Amino acid sequence: MSTPASSSDSAAAPSPDWSHDPVALAALERIRRVNPEADPVGRLPDVHPARIPRHIAVIMDGNGRWAQQRGFARILGHRTGAAAVRTLIEETSAIGVEVLTLYSFSMENWKRPDDEVSALMYLYELYLEGERERLVRKNIRFRQIGRREGLPAEVVAAVDRLEAATRNNTGPMLCIAVNYGSRAEIVDATKALAGRVAAGELRVADIDEQAVSGALYTAGIPDPDLLIRTAGEMRLSNYLLWQLSYTELFVTETLWPDFGIADIHRSIRSFAARDRRFGRVSSG
Repeated sequence: MSTPASSSDSAAAPSPDWSHDPVALAALERIRRVNPEADPVGRLPDVHPARIPRHIAVIMDGNGRWAQQRGFARILGHRTGAAAVRTLIEETSAIGVEVLTLYSFSMENWKRPDDEVSALMYLYELYLEGERERLVRKNIRFRQIGRREGLPAEVVAAVDRLEAATRNNTGPMLCIAVNYGSRAEIVDATKALAGRVAAGELRVADIDEQAVSGALYTAGIPDPDLLIRTAGEMRLSNYLLWQLSYTELFVTETLWPDFGIADIHRSIRSFAARDRRFGRVSSG
């Protein structure tokens, strides 16, 4: 488990020169095809460009605790947490991350007090409307995953407008999980595949991992390379259970509203230092 990052957190050794490294150059070319403004070497000069995670998933935990520790209402923690979301989007985009998936509201969150749920839905609607121009300008695609059934009509309409406005963007993707539960996602995918079998469109023998992945809410999105969880909780909380099979985990005690640029850098440095074997013998 990590410790909270300091704003002075930096690599001790001199930054290497990647300009003659063909693997680094190929990674930079790939990153800049998605986002020409990305500057991973400028932002994290000590991290090999090929070790920048392409997809980061985040469990944004600790908003309520942050507010309660300060004597504020929980909703103020959620409002402050929204500012941390913008920082995360801007910094990961600048570093060269291609997909960012945020766990915003789980299916279990409906069990919270009615006034808190209503406030969260209202804040989400405001976010969707308020960020439209910036996401379009930054060439960021927006996508929501989770069940739409049960969401307020105003929220669904705002989601539709933002997805339509950014549909033709070609840059990084912002994916927000709302009314999401991974077990429900797998159930829905199973039902969809069963329906195709019943309709004669698919043979049972042809159902493989690729078919299941293609039936999930995240179809077409690469699996996360790195999962960040704030507030120190050591569990997945029914989040992307299928997709996280080979994902590296980074857990910090930092509460979400306090999660800033130094924390983002620390999480990526931690990821870059790991030996991802995928069942193979270590290269070392």
